Amino acid sequence: MKLTELPYRTLAIVRGSDRVAALRTVLTLAEEGITAAEVSLTTTDALWVIEQARRELDPQALLGAGTVLTSDDAARATDAGAGFLVTPGVVEDLSTALPVLMGVLTPTEIMTATRRGALAVKLFPASIGGPAYLSSLRAPFPDVPFVPVGGVDAPTALAYLSAGAVAVGVGSPLIGDAADGGDLNALRTRAAQWRTALAEAVTA
Repeated sequence: MKLTELPYRTLAIVRGSDRVAALRTVLTLAEEGITAAEVSLTTTDALWVIEQARRELDPQALLGAGTVLTSDDAARATDAGAGFLVTPGVVEDLSTALPVLMGVLTPTEIMTATRRGALAVKLFPASIGGPAYLSSLRAPFPDVPFVPVGGVDAPTALAYLSAGAVAVGVGSPLIGDAADGGDLNALRTRAAQWRTALAEAVTA
């Protein structure tokens, strides 16, 4: 998985209370060109959503499991068809063969995550420090791929990418209430607006 090649440099974060709506959200995003998504394991029947989505998505689409807290979570997500894992923080002794986007906030956590073989680090919650904090972290860690998550909307996404992020993770500003049963046409509209806003990052 190449995080630097995500369409629109965007990882969509799907979390919802309705499993069918969550599935439709993932599929609708893919139809709209946002083909990299993580389904949070806090989603109702998340493993079912991952399994069904994987069956229906194009093989090139990237589908992962988020909010992975344990090796058991990792194993179950793998069995469901997840192609990568996302953790909210550093998970000690996470056993998996899948690429991991490991949650970090501090320099110590970044060093721990990279030592544990994380593919990239999820800067979370990124809103605590914003793009300026990411810039500061990249000074001692210029080769670490950062994916900011938390409070990311289109303007801040562009700022994070300008500050050196390889991609951004976005939840409610893009997903809205779609994964809870909200209007999919509204989701399509938000996706189109997101694509337009992030277009400059695609060609940068």
